[in-house]
Amino acid sequence: MAPKTPTLRDIYEARRRVYRALKPTPLARHPLLNLETGLDIYVKHENHNPTGAFKVRGGLNLIGSLSPEERRGVITATTGNHGQSIAMACQLDGVPCTIVVPSGNNPEKNAAMRAFGAELLEHGRDFDEAREHVEELQHERRLRYVHSANEPLLIAGVGTYALEVFDELPDVDVIVVPIGAGSGACGCTIVRTSVGSHAKVIGVQAERADAFARSWKGSERVIGDSADTLAEGMATRVTFDLTFGILKQELDGIVTLTEEELAEGVRIALRTTHNLAEGAGAASLMAAVKLREELAGKKVVCVMSGGNIDRTKLARILSSSTPLSPA
Repeated sequence: MAPKTPTLRDIYEARRRVYRALKPTPLARHPLLNLETGLDIYVKHENHNPTGAFKVRGGLNLIGSLSPEERRGVITATTGNHGQSIAMACQLDGVPCTIVVPSGNNPEKNAAMRAFGAELLEHGRDFDEAREHVEELQHERRLRYVHSANEPLLIAGVGTYALEVFDELPDVDVIVVPIGAGSGACGCTIVRTSVGSHAKVIGVQAERADAFARSWKGSERVIGDSADTLAEGMATRVTFDLTFGILKQELDGIVTLTEEELAEGVRIALRTTHNLAEGAGAASLMAAVKLREELAGKKVVCVMSGGNIDRTKLARILSSSTPLSPA
């Protein structure tokens, strides 16, 4: 049976579990950002959450909803932000947590997951190979497998940030949101449609990990050959049934960014908002720059989905600090 699409009611119900451990994040205007881009941008600072990313909302909702039998332990795959979400929620609720990451994963994200008490295993060349390994281990260990996308409770949890956006800025015209597995964009579209807003929701992907973008634009879902991008939060080679089904119907557009554009997004975030954003977290800012003629005169929300960039990658990005001139 296909997972059920979350409703606005599910998202409202998720707030009780989500707000056990966090507060609403800022929706901030930054004069330097608006001056540099020529746009009216509001940044939704999900990088200010306890794990430094939006996904903690989904983990708190899902783990807080487990049955007594499921609380014997969970297992999941991640490149970091989803894993920190599940690990933090498990620590809060006393649930054993096993996480599989790709070999060579972001070491600082790995350290954060271990600090939340998770057992960490490394396997595979990328997220999708780690995920396939989890799907083998779940039966062997008899654990509750938490899929990073096909989980209505995760989508309902992360959808709480969209509620905050529409509560604070009901006349928003456009929301720009990065897409990896797609839960954050799903939350935005579900809330947008349910409250009767005419806002457009535009997704962002990396050109080197664009399976979702090509699938969304085409008639068939595709599988990518690789997901070699500095934006590990968007580094997946496949689409997922629940989130893709929602976004194929509800998403209004998609933008893809080169690696240099993703790097420039990180630099833009730092110099105009004084926030440290990871590649996926800054992608919405760079996408707004690419779309600035289309977005001129509109109220735009850019979702800064996370700030968990490791020092080595940040140093490499900042060492090439010449601003990119968008086409």
